[in-house]
Amino acid sequence: MKPDSIGLSASRLARLDDVMARRYIDTGRLPGLLTMVYRRGTLVHTGMSGHMDLERGKPMREDAIFRIYSMSKPITSVALMMLAEEGLIGLDDDVATYIPSWKNLGVYATGLPSLIATASPAFMTTPVQRSMKVVDLVTHTSGLTYGFMNRTSVDRAYRHAKVAEFSTEGGLDAMIEQLSTLPLEFSPGTRWNYSVSIDVMGYLVQKLSFMRFGEFLRTRLFEPLGMTDTAFWCPPEKISRFASCYQPKEGGGLKLQDDAGDSTYAAPPGLESGGGGLVSTAHDYMRFCRMMLHGGTLDGVQILSPKTVALFSLNHLPGNKELADMAPPGLFSEAGYSGIGFSIGCGVNINVAKTRLPGTLGEFFWGGAASTAFWIDPKEDLAVVFMTQVIGSDARLTLRRDLRTLVYSAMTESFS
Repeated sequence: MKPDSIGLSASRLARLDDVMARRYIDTGRLPGLLTMVYRRGTLVHTGMSGHMDLERGKPMREDAIFRIYSMSKPITSVALMMLAEEGLIGLDDDVATYIPSWKNLGVYATGLPSLIATASPAFMTTPVQRSMKVVDLVTHTSGLTYGFMNRTSVDRAYRHAKVAEFSTEGGLDAMIEQLSTLPLEFSPGTRWNYSVSIDVMGYLVQKLSFMRFGEFLRTRLFEPLGMTDTAFWCPPEKISRFASCYQPKEGGGLKLQDDAGDSTYAAPPGLESGGGGLVSTAHDYMRFCRMMLHGGTLDGVQILSPKTVALFSLNHLPGNKELADMAPPGLFSEAGYSGIGFSIGCGVNINVAKTRLPGTLGEFFWGGAASTAFWIDPKEDLAVVFMTQVIGSDARLTLRRDLRTLVYSAMTESFS
């Protein structure tokens, strides 16, 4: 189909590629990029520029495999909701129902002194105001955190214990045991804090399905959807399609962060991280987006009910608050805060005017640490997937702003 027949301008989509290449490839801020736009049943645009591997001079290719980091989170969220549809778990359930060792978790009050330098941290805690619910995991209001936040004593304890590292011996079971010994940052439901909550959801999927988490994803989600290149590692026969990952270099340009030819992703991880461990292609991730855009079904394969998919377009934060109302100042996230709520493992647009960007109420989205991004706009029958590989870039949120502006500016017809 021609773009004009589905409410998009071919010339403006070409402008999308030109602007992104000039602003981010030509200036050395990204090694390469791949953009896919899907609307009204058609993959209407695929744009590529730059390289997938600078050292080897490999140009970007349509079937390149990328580290999608936190774009793993919506996939894990769908897996959990598949089990919710089977009656195995509910969003209002107490997490301790499934993780009894967490029943008495308390909120950090202060650390306790020790004269032994190698001793594990010890803490004094206060009781939670209410028990942690599954919905708190789904929305990052659980009181858990990430070690890389570098904000608090609890963050530091996560780093000391190496919580949720891919190399963790014992995998998700060991991670849950580690977390049972650490305090919460805050009482569940009172604040928003980006965290290992989605990794805990992966553990719940594993426990309730009686399948290794990666096996559940492979057999229940990836294979049925035809996502043949999505997994927790990149096997030898696909390594030639694996993109290298970069980070900004002082003074400008990029330096290698993870070499595709000598990557930790070339072997299965010890811990299958539902919060950030998957690799995928733009085509695979677009198939996932299409399934969600089509109400939970793709090519005759039903993954979720349309009513469950509709929950992803709703804000599940307490009192319909925005991230800006609940997140600490300066907290790392894969989104700006204004006008944004949080649904099931994704950000959701709840106030278009506050975002200062074109968009639609109920569109849901997220991104990954290597500057990847996606969004799904059900009202406009639109899905967009953007892939690149730069971690720690200060342009991460800016390029998503530009991408969103350029895609919506290519519309000649709106349905919302």
